[in-house]
Amino acid sequence: MTRTTSQILRYLVSRLNGHRMQATLNTVVGVLLVAVDLGFVWATKLAIDIATGEKAPISLYGAFALIACIMVSRITLVVASRWIKAILGVKAQNQMRRNLFAHLLQCPWTDLRAYHTGNLTNRIERDVTDVVGFATETVPSFVTTLCQFVGAFLFLFFMDSTLALIIVCVLPFFVITGKLYVKRMRALSREARDMEGRIQSVIQETLQHVLVVKTLQRSEHFVRTLNSTQDDLHRCILSRTRYSTFSGTLLNAGFATGYFVTFAWGAVSLSTGAITYGAMLAFVQLVGQIQGPVRNLTKFIPVFVSSFTAAERLMELEDIAAEPAGAPVPAGRLMPPLGIGLESVSFVYPNGTRRIIDKLSHTFAPGTITAILGETGAGKTTLVRLLLALVRPTEGHLYIIGADGQKWPVGPSMRNLFAYVPQGNTLFSGTIRSNLLQANPQATEPEMFEVLETAAADFVKRKPLGLDTPCSESGGGLSEGQAQRIAIARALLSKGHIFIFDEATSALDRETEQRVLCQIVSKYPRRTFIFITHRPEALTYADTSLRL
Repeated sequence: MTRTTSQILRYLVSRLNGHRMQATLNTVVGVLLVAVDLGFVWATKLAIDIATGEKAPISLYGAFALIACIMVSRITLVVASRWIKAILGVKAQNQMRRNLFAHLLQCPWTDLRAYHTGNLTNRIERDVTDVVGFATETVPSFVTTLCQFVGAFLFLFFMDSTLALIIVCVLPFFVITGKLYVKRMRALSREARDMEGRIQSVIQETLQHVLVVKTLQRSEHFVRTLNSTQDDLHRCILSRTRYSTFSGTLLNAGFATGYFVTFAWGAVSLSTGAITYGAMLAFVQLVGQIQGPVRNLTKFIPVFVSSFTAAERLMELEDIAAEPAGAPVPAGRLMPPLGIGLESVSFVYPNGTRRIIDKLSHTFAPGTITAILGETGAGKTTLVRLLLALVRPTEGHLYIIGADGQKWPVGPSMRNLFAYVPQGNTLFSGTIRSNLLQANPQATEPEMFEVLETAAADFVKRKPLGLDTPCSESGGGLSEGQAQRIAIARALLSKGHIFIFDEATSALDRETEQRVLCQIVSKYPRRTFIFITHRPEALTYADTSLRL
């Protein structure tokens, strides 16, 4: 969806309002720096005039003292500007990243799946930096630049109105080239930013699956893929650079002409005695302070374009509607055993045509054990996503069944009733303790060791660091079977009423799998179990089975 300029501007203004303190402080410091710089021009003119015999209200040493005070003031303001950026700038970026991150975690799973994680990471990091920088630094800098231009122009106009008017004739170059420049640059910047996201996606995905890449001996292929994507970005950057070169050349020609005219004008005026040496020095300094802001205004164009592009990409994420609000259902209201019912449930993925689930009606009665069977692609994983309210049925209804037969519609607020163990390694980087506490932050060590024993993960006790044994990304440092048993223990610690195991014992040997299943089923008699499996061991403990 393409945004209009006014929509993006309103978005950026809303972010400016959110960081008003830093923007105001940066603006105040910038304006003070402009005043100090103009004061320096006046003080140096005064000192030169005194040195060349012109009358002045203070002595030469007084002028030196004034210049020294102005220089100290400038240094102080620069230091203040750095501290404002260090303290408030990082805080503003962290706040926006945190808010966006929290929003994404509340978005529907299917909407997030439309973006590669590398792309999302790129937006959270790069685009947030650009938008916050625009609100807290670019806008104040833009205001400061305008103040510098106006102040220097008025100073020069007071000294020589004709020269001041000649110098600002360079402005039409900025207006004309800027108007032609922005629209095309915005499109090229969006393209470049998307390519940067693709590069990050290639790197992230390849490193995440480096074991597969190595075993398939496809390292060179992924290097070539990265190189090809980088070449596309390089071509885009070259195109953007070529497009901006012409406008830059025109502006530089205008600046050079203005400086030459000022120097010639001042030299002629000085030779005729129309101005003093101090005035000549002031002319040269002021033309720089007039042209400098105009030059800086041209540099604002790519910054504005980049900020607009970043804002558009962030607006796209923030427009994703959050899942339906609602607090988790208190455990005291829905006591075990609980079941799940499906009434004529059908599901088709967005933009899909095939019904993955077609008019399925089934009841997972409270306290029962069900094995779900089916060939690959039959819809087992989709059924789990429906039960966990990660996706909504295209047709039909799902509901929680209480022990007394009462029913409640399944929704995101019901997820606290489930204990889910997906297939594969799902541990976070950290320690075994930190992974277990993800399910229940208030769990005690005895409770953690209890669920570890139930999941046949008592090997943790034999490790030198015990619960504080580190595990890297995706459970690195542990075997697949060990990581899977810790994931099972984590689910048991959550105190869920309905357990869903999606091939959760696939990495275990037969004896360990039997031990895990036997201990879980016997220890939690009032729980409802749903096993998605291809292995026969789960069928031994199942009351019923459902084949898709």
